[in-house]
Amino acid sequence: MILETRAVGPFMKNGFLIGCEATHEAALIDPGDEVDQLLSAAERHALAIRHILLTHAHVDHVTGVAAARRVLDAPVYLHRDDLFLYERAVESGRMFGLTVEPQPPIDRFYAPGDVIRFGEYEARPHHTPGHCPGGVCLQIGPRGEPGQDLFVGDTLFAGSIGRTDLPGGDYATLIDSIRRVLFAFGDDARVYPGHGPRTTIGAERRTNPFLIEDLGR
Repeated sequence: MILETRAVGPFMKNGFLIGCEATHEAALIDPGDEVDQLLSAAERHALAIRHILLTHAHVDHVTGVAAARRVLDAPVYLHRDDLFLYERAVESGRMFGLTVEPQPPIDRFYAPGDVIRFGEYEARPHHTPGHCPGGVCLQIGPRGEPGQDLFVGDTLFAGSIGRTDLPGGDYATLIDSIRRVLFAFGDDARVYPGHGPRTTIGAERRTNPFLIEDLGR
């Protein structure tokens, strides 16, 4: 699997390019301010981006969607419960003193059981609300195999979890999403958060202060 990650200021939000080394089809995950770098990486690898996949719709994760959509013949995917955030991106940007382009329409809303294919790989969205209502984990792996690469947005970080004090956030819901959905992938699953370094489910289950099961006993 071809994997490129980029992050730039002011948000230092991770954007991802995932490509099939055999067919050179690819998916773009959470294009933000680093979108030009991701598109350049796609060109360098001769990748054809087939999908624009959003883990959620907070403004730092969508500032590059309009630019990507202009140059790519690729549908934009989002969970329906985050549409209200997506449609407020311009206003949200102003809160940070930023000019954000109006967002292109969402082409497809994730549905239970979706399998989004690109080349010999597939992405399976799993609803993980808590940080926001429409957060998803994108489970990526070879076709027909249990994917072990998890692109989790801002649900889980190395040593931390997503904030829950923004509109639609809920702490108990977030913890439930992590324990019920993410932990089910097993300790070896690789986690690619929206900010910061990659980690694994096992490392977070054992050491994350928000998730250690016997914390406080």
